[in-house]
Amino acid sequence: MVRLTAWVRGRVQGVGFRWWTRARALELGLCGWAANLSDGRVEVVAEGPRESCQKLLDHLRGGDTPGEVTGVTERWSDAKGGITGFGIR
Repeated sequence: MVRLTAWVRGRVQGVGFRWWTRARALELGLCGWAANLSDGRVEVVAEGPRESCQKLLDHLRGGDTPGEVTGVTERWSDAKGGITGFGIR
């Protein structure tokens, strides 16, 4: 089990991006959240099997997201646990 933290840049606030991300994460069986940041980015934190987290990352970079993604920075770490479901913050 791993934790993926991704920071998504572009026009990703106010366009349904967090809800779209939540739907993809739930389809993949991941726990975590998507949150708007004050600088206009969206932070995505997802925990689960590495393969599923990688698929979510591929979706974030895939070009069929709401809005317009201009870049994604990622960080991988060990899962911390204690998260249920996938929330919107």
